[in-house]
Amino acid sequence: MSEVKISAGLRSEFGKGAARRIRRDNKVPGVLYGHGTEPVHVTLPGHDLMMALKTSNVLLALDIDGKSELAIPKAVQRDALKGFVKHVDLLLVKRGEKVNVEIPVQTEGELAPGGNLLEHVLNALPVEAEATHIPESVTVSVEGLEAGASVLAKDITLPKGVSLATDEDAVVLQVVAAQAEEPAADAEGDEAAEA
Repeated sequence: MSEVKISAGLRSEFGKGAARRIRRDNKVPGVLYGHGTEPVHVTLPGHDLMMALKTSNVLLALDIDGKSELAIPKAVQRDALKGFVKHVDLLLVKRGEKVNVEIPVQTEGELAPGGNLLEHVLNALPVEAEATHIPESVTVSVEGLEAGASVLAKDITLPKGVSLATDEDAVVLQVVAAQAEEPAADAEGDEAAEA
């Protein structure tokens, strides 16, 4: 995973009014915490942050007034209607440190014929990985799976240095048999039969 460099500034104003002023300047208020340090309140450039957050579990190399810090996004608040980032909580990390994150589960291959459906029980898999080597996603083959088949967390091959942070027997994917729809009664045909 590559690092995304972002310049951040310290902020001293707090509250709704201050946050609105920050957002009007196309910046995002945030909090940086972790490793037993006092929380640091920062402002981040809105566009740069939005682009960085398109990658799940992105590693941010923050330049805060000349001091470098590594962080991963822990919580992101977005505007419900417009989707822009309103606030972000960032967790301090160090090179070599293990962190618990969730990585997206992607599938490849075709299910066995029969119109069965693939259900994602878990869209993201909880794992423990080194902060600087978090995989972007994990891919699972569903080739030829039939109705009733399941893929458990322990069945997924993880990259080197990544371990499960959930129950090994947790169901991640399952194949559900397609349900046949009952034919809709033809209203006109029923009326003609009654006459």
